Amino acid sequence: MRRFLAVCLVTVALPALAEGPSPVKVAELSARLYAAGMKAGDAVLILSAAKLRKSLAPVAGDRVAVDGMAGAGSPLGWEEMLASAAALAAGDEAMLGLIEDAKAETTKGVASGPVYNIGSLGNGKGDTYPPIEFLGGEYAEVYVEAKAATNLNLAIYDDRGRLVCSDTDISHIAYCGWTPATPGSFTLKVDNKGPSAADYALMTN
Repeated sequence: MRRFLAVCLVTVALPALAEGPSPVKVAELSARLYAAGMKAGDAVLILSAAKLRKSLAPVAGDRVAVDGMAGAGSPLGWEEMLASAAALAAGDEAMLGLIEDAKAETTKGVASGPVYNIGSLGNGKGDTYPPIEFLGGEYAEVYVEAKAATNLNLAIYDDRGRLVCSDTDISHIAYCGWTPATPGSFTLKVDNKGPSAADYALMTN
């Protein structure tokens, strides 16, 4: 069952990988792999997630939600992922060796990773961000993730208040990607549907 899940996740990822995934998409994929690995107790999936996450170079920004609360820390890091993999692989010398190799592995990363900020939301609360400019004709991406087991929803509105993208799946991860027809400003809304308060990372390209 775990191997079937791994194959499904990789199959979904292949189109994006073939086109050269953006840093934001890599962040999302690595988070989903990590969540699946933790749920299945599969160190191999978690190791794959960590290697993807290690290729990123997220940049802290000064963006804050309107009347929102700033959170603490940073997005989930590859070090935390590898620590989880090592705990699951206790006694498996071969797997522990692969994890140590991943720790020592150097990576070029990306020239400029996704810009992120850390927000904080109570159960049932929401954050609205001041309008953010995106270029016309270029793919725009917004992504949120929480470390806590909560349910984050994401919605994007154009300057006329029209919904252009949303992700309301029951998950601590939410992603929106769209191509604006013309340059414009877009409002980002993040909602925490519970069951607990959580800090979250919001990333954009």
